[in-house]
Amino acid sequence: MKADIYTQEGKKNGQIELPAAVFESAWKAALVHQVIVGMQANARTPVAHTKNRAEVRGGGKKPWKQKGLGRARHGSSRSPIWKGGGVSFGPRNDKVFAKKINRKMRTQALYSVLSKKLKDGDILFVDTLTFDAPKAAQAKSTLTALSGISGFEALSTKRHNAAFVALPEKDVNVQKSFSNFGNVKVGVTQNLNPVDALKYKHLVIVAPEASVKVLSDRAAVQRINESN
Repeated sequence: MKADIYTQEGKKNGQIELPAAVFESAWKAALVHQVIVGMQANARTPVAHTKNRAEVRGGGKKPWKQKGLGRARHGSSRSPIWKGGGVSFGPRNDKVFAKKINRKMRTQALYSVLSKKLKDGDILFVDTLTFDAPKAAQAKSTLTALSGISGFEALSTKRHNAAFVALPEKDVNVQKSFSNFGNVKVGVTQNLNPVDALKYKHLVIVAPEASVKVLSDRAAVQRINESN
């Protein structure tokens, strides 16, 4: 399968042969859902926290004697049924939400998402993306130029989650230029994952030859590990 490559100014500049293993995988909704739920759980940081009856201050003395008053029996004023007492089954910040995700599952889920986005026309290949200095004006003009490509008008019109820009390697100028854009996120192709790929409408892959090779190497490493 071949795909067009565009320049930073939005002009066509050749084609690239895409590996079938990466961009022609079947859509596996159950696998993608499992991986995304696992990744979001692993990224979760518990904040809400309630105290149980052992952690609430006070309540050491028995409120009243056991018998003779005609009242219900209680052993502590910090019981969960008392106002100001501990909380039963409340949120705890020591709870672990982590889920195990196998490398093969993560890789196959990413390939499935990339294949679907390519089929839907949501992947744009750009030969280079360079800025002399961190300038939002240059970033905006680049988005405007790329939005002129048929099917990618949302790059300049969608207010949130318009595009994920995957660079072959870290570029501080590009990252800082887009840092104030709420509809664009910049990352490295090596760290591309199903969550980012699905969260953003379009995926802009910079330096396709190098970036696609990085994506293909994941499958190669996986085959080597399976053979061993």
